[in-house]
Amino acid sequence: QVQLVESGGGSVQAGGSLRLSCAASGDTITKYSMAWFRQAPGKEREGVAVIYTSNKGTNTADSVKGRFTISQDNAKNTLYLQMDSLKPDDTGMYYCAALWLGGAWSLSRNYKYWGQGTQVTVSS
Repeated sequence: QVQLVESGGGSVQAGGSLRLSCAASGDTITKYSMAWFRQAPGKEREGVAVIYTSNKGTNTADSVKGRFTISQDNAKNTLYLQMDSLKPDDTGMYYCAALWLGGAWSLSRNYKYWGQGTQVTVSS
């Protein structure tokens, strides 16, 4: 029902910034709580940040708090992740997820729709 396409990934040096975008189609993102996840090589997929539809609040993982900001542009039907002060540990494939099914926001199995991912590589 909902298609998600991520973009904006790339290779940057430590301390740099990137802004990821998640363009949605098939439905309006205002209906859903949405989140960003990432998966580093050899690691499990982990929640990075969530923006809630009902409560209009956000939450971020401790590892990125103060550096990453999640937001959305309803007119463009697009979710964003602004990433500042990037570290090599931030390297991984970043995914956009929609329709939180309940439970912990940071668990990938609690979302219904997923994008294909965009690669972020941070060098030291």
